[in-house]
Amino acid sequence: MIRMIRIGSSALLSLLICSFVFAQDSAVETEKPTDSSTVQAEPAAPTDFSRLKTGYVTGFESVEDWSYVDDGWKQKPIEGGSVLSLYKKKSNYKPKHRSPLHIALLKDQSFGDFQLDVQIYSTHTDYPHRDVCLFFGYTGPNQYYYVHLGKVADDKCNQIFIVNNADRKKISTSSTPGTAWDGQWHDVRIQRDTASGDIRIYFDDMTTPVMTASDKTFTSGQIGVGSFDDTADYDNLRISSPSLSASK
Repeated sequence: MIRMIRIGSSALLSLLICSFVFAQDSAVETEKPTDSSTVQAEPAAPTDFSRLKTGYVTGFESVEDWSYVDDGWKQKPIEGGSVLSLYKKKSNYKPKHRSPLHIALLKDQSFGDFQLDVQIYSTHTDYPHRDVCLFFGYTGPNQYYYVHLGKVADDKCNQIFIVNNADRKKISTSSTPGTAWDGQWHDVRIQRDTASGDIRIYFDDMTTPVMTASDKTFTSGQIGVGSFDDTADYDNLRISSPSLSASK
């Protein structure tokens, strides 16, 4: 009987030791540092465009703030002021990649988040690819975004594009059947949120975008106006942005 009690005590002691070791292992397991790669950062708050401060305004009474990649531009007097006029269809600019031939850029300023408002008058005769373009995120002749506001939409017309050391590539996630150029002035707006990558284009109706895209390739750059290969006039341009900084 005494031998049986001793054996039982040894078994109980072994059981207690195993339980203690298991408990310690469990405690160590729960104290392991969390893998930082599994921690998801809080999404960035979307830009409140209504609170952006106006950074630049022009009615093109002066065009000294602008530079041009082609020779098709002039300041044109109109009643009550002047406009920036793209008056030549044939361009002397030969880009390395398939991309727009007429570009005017605001000098020495780079924009990240911004809202661009401008009035545009297409002066070209009507045809399916009659177009006007706006440029942003411009870091050089081979790297930028542009919106192509074309008369009839297809994969090469009435879309948002990126030029990134290659022929222009469509990045639109939505568009319309076309842009109604009709010999009248029209209001155009771009909203750019770099944190989310959102790009929104508005035409006359400033409540519903006519085109959207999402891309984070270029987070800042110059802003400009122009056309792929047509003519147009531009007036009353306004850029709202959290800050202005010198272009590199």
